[in-house]
Amino acid sequence: MKQPVNIRKALRSFRFAGFGIFSLFRHENNARIHLIAALLVVALGILLRLSNLEWCLVVIQVGLVWAAEAFNTSIEKLADVVSPEYHPTIKVVKDLAAAGVLILSLSAVIIGGIIFIPKLLALV
Repeated sequence: MKQPVNIRKALRSFRFAGFGIFSLFRHENNARIHLIAALLVVALGILLRLSNLEWCLVVIQVGLVWAAEAFNTSIEKLADVVSPEYHPTIKVVKDLAAAGVLILSLSAVIIGGIIFIPKLLALV
């Protein structure tokens, strides 16, 4: 038999996730850089009147980069608790997590270029 949905528990989960988002952008420099970049992209998208499909692609890329940054930060903080001193394997784990953010960020830049460069060139 299915358990009924526990609204209080779900709302609490959303509150914890919201705190995580706030903490990410408040305490993590790279997340703030991604936030500023996203705000600039949104402003440019409004000015250039992106199509619905273009907006979907931009929103997906922004969300993926932010999620990757959150995962990366989580892995780094957990690794610091597990091994406060330098450990070569922990270094590799942190480097791999950071690589994930870089890969997604480069993907976002490429997709942004595909969307924005032709529109900017058309203005010139």
